[in-house]
Amino acid sequence: MAESPLVLGPMLRHVDETSASIWVETHSSGTVRVRAGGRAWSARTFRVHDHHYALVEVDGLEPDSVLPYEVDVDGVTAWPRAEPDPGDDFVAPASVIATRTPGRRLRLAYGSCRTSVPHDSHGNRTHGVDAMRTFALAMAAGDEERPDLLLFLGDQVYADLTSKEMQDFIRSRRDIHEEPGKELKDYEEYAHLYQLAWSDGANRWMLSTVPTAMIFDDHDVRDDWNASLDWKREMEATSWWHGRIVAGLGSYWVYQHLGNLSPSERAEDELWQRVVAHDREGAADELDLTEALDEFAERSDRDPASVRWSYSRDLDDVRLIVVDSRAARDLTPTARGLLDRDELAWFDEQLRGGFRQVIIATSLPFLLPMGLHHVEAWDEAISQGAWGRPAARIGERLRQAVDLEHWAAWEHTFQAVARMVSELADGARGPAPQNVLFLSGDVHYSYLAEVERGHGGRILQAVCSPVRNPLPRFLRWFAVVMSYGVATPVGAAAARSAKVPDAPFEWHTVKGPWFDNNLALLRDGPDGLVLTWHTGVVDHGDERHPRLKEVASVTVPADRDVEITA
Repeated sequence: MAESPLVLGPMLRHVDETSASIWVETHSSGTVRVRAGGRAWSARTFRVHDHHYALVEVDGLEPDSVLPYEVDVDGVTAWPRAEPDPGDDFVAPASVIATRTPGRRLRLAYGSCRTSVPHDSHGNRTHGVDAMRTFALAMAAGDEERPDLLLFLGDQVYADLTSKEMQDFIRSRRDIHEEPGKELKDYEEYAHLYQLAWSDGANRWMLSTVPTAMIFDDHDVRDDWNASLDWKREMEATSWWHGRIVAGLGSYWVYQHLGNLSPSERAEDELWQRVVAHDREGAADELDLTEALDEFAERSDRDPASVRWSYSRDLDDVRLIVVDSRAARDLTPTARGLLDRDELAWFDEQLRGGFRQVIIATSLPFLLPMGLHHVEAWDEAISQGAWGRPAARIGERLRQAVDLEHWAAWEHTFQAVARMVSELADGARGPAPQNVLFLSGDVHYSYLAEVERGHGGRILQAVCSPVRNPLPRFLRWFAVVMSYGVATPVGAAAARSAKVPDAPFEWHTVKGPWFDNNLALLRDGPDGLVLTWHTGVVDHGDERHPRLKEVASVTVPADRDVEITA
């Protein structure tokens, strides 16, 4: 079989009523063409560290249209594939561009934390069945409807906890016993990691036919990324961190961020402007974006306010706000914030009334189980010196050892955002939405929580984690103990002892936790929101064809006076 011109893709990224963005990585430079409905759109590739990419802007489409499409590179058909890859028996249905239908209720899939290991008995035993791939198989079989959007909430790739396959690649190019060892070192290794993550036949097909939006979390760069100033200084003292962060942020722009943007937002992006200008000038050579991208990534780390990774989309009467809770932090001890001043002001501007639903997507849960929330708030206080310098050192070690660095561990930001969303739900920022719903991942278990309110719109937290990377069983016990039961009063007492201000509201778990690998679905209907979590189950040893099973279901009624049913 002849080698395909494509390394990765096509990936269907931003889609609205009249346009779609299709991203690819190719083996060599060339012109990428998308054909659909008797028309064609094209883009030249650009180069980054000897890898070649293109993003084709497909415009002039009709709303509520479903168009099968094909991709070629320099006239050679690249998609659909003539036949599956060796060892992969998945036969892909046609890939389509489905434009948004004005007025159609949203159907959104989401999840986080997905490791890239083979889908065989060993991979399924060590990492569980890939819930995303299981959903793709169900879609291909016609057993699941295509979502309007697939939202990845962090840890699409693990740059620090690498698989055997990734380590084999590292060994092929450097001494794995030298720093940073089994962790990623540079852009070339990131490119290979993305290839491992997105090249399986079933997942690749789903990514070609379902629009996707993404945001990073810590493992996309490294565990506890930006947990504190002490953590950052420790990393900067190593011989390899500078190369890691430049490669991590640079590859994120290429593989994830670029496709998050609408055509108008892309037109304002400084790097994309270079791509467009080069093509407009008609230069004979392929644009090499390497130096500009590396400079951009280095500046983004040095000066987080110079770039915004967060973004917002209005889907009819639903506003989706995707918040960067990693790179936009202010680590200055006297001004600690999970969102720095500029990012918090931007977020504040997005929280406006007049929408039926406001969905806030952030990799880290805003509402942790209350016991864990109190523990994290207490740890931040002592780490900042509430109990003196010796206790502060212990608090910092504890913060990094057990990942106590969610919203609760950034008290100023948590309080500010809690006030903002309360005002929104109360109608103080315009007509109140039915729900202010946080979607999150990260913690490797799933649950739904609700703020205890007697008026206005609901404030909810729905977590889906992991897609494929389950907690070991002994850590599941630890997570439950830290989060529920006696942890709540004990954590609250500890927080008060460190003079942590009370949260502006209380909340409780409606359903959960559960620890399966999951992909969650949100269906917005006339009677309210239906949230379901789905996992993959292997029957009769058929590892490559798992069955999709519903793990949990919760209905959030549109009527505020009707209780949530789980």
